[in-house]
Amino acid sequence: MNKITKAVIPAAGLGTRFLPATKALPKEMLPIVDTPNIHYIVEEAVKAGITDILIIVSASKEAIENYFDVNPALEMRLKASKKDKEAEEIRAIANMANIVFIRQKEPKGLGDAILYAKSFIGNEPFAVLLGDDLITSDVKPAIGELMDAYYKTQGTILGCKKVSKDLLHKYGVVQPTGSSSGDLFEVCDMVEKPKDPALAPSDVAVLGRYVLPPEIFKILENTKPGVGGEIQLTDAIKTSMEKIKCYACVFTGTRYDIGDKFGYIKATIDFALKRPDIGPELQAYINTLATKK
Repeated sequence: MNKITKAVIPAAGLGTRFLPATKALPKEMLPIVDTPNIHYIVEEAVKAGITDILIIVSASKEAIENYFDVNPALEMRLKASKKDKEAEEIRAIANMANIVFIRQKEPKGLGDAILYAKSFIGNEPFAVLLGDDLITSDVKPAIGELMDAYYKTQGTILGCKKVSKDLLHKYGVVQPTGSSSGDLFEVCDMVEKPKDPALAPSDVAVLGRYVLPPEIFKILENTKPGVGGEIQLTDAIKTSMEKIKCYACVFTGTRYDIGDKFGYIKATIDFALKRPDIGPELQAYINTLATKK
């Protein structure tokens, strides 16, 4: 059985929902308090045992590459100011994993972005983590749960959560082969963003985490552009179901849609409340706002 050690993080999107900030700053670098959201995505992969990570960027995203690189001048300045702890934290970021980058030349969709990882992955199963989905867990990293599901099934694994009917139109919704009870079940189809909740095959949505077999690359190479004229990963996964079993893994962590403005603000508040340096002060401020109502 091949152990999963590689992950792909697509980060080439334009981030139009966060304009004008993303005119100059990659959306992946927007901070949750003081830490870029992509840091948490990489950290999730590392905690799950991933050692090699490919981040797919566009030409305007040098800030992401700089963040995960060493910065000797900054470290020296911090040490000269007796800020050894901060210098160590900066160095640790560059040592989180073996992180490499490749540019997606044109915005042709998630499926096209994944294709850029073909030579990096080789003939191995691999993890995919989308940056718009920030997932926290006190038990196990979400992508780690998917990896465990792969070791059990040897199939394609979709990271999922149950969502309310009024939100199903925002996601790909899985169609179970049989019962959708439990945290791991086989899937026979997916319906992308059903406009009518009554037409959705379940209340289980795919939320930004995958474990894919290497066979997906050959399928992607033969996948024609779909919605929006882009090569869709969903289309390739649906095709792969003809030969490779596909499973939904309902992960246990808390998921934030940080590609959405409210989801981003919610994540920032929740993360801040958990921090001993600012959490109590923020809670007091929230209490003050509540009493004003």
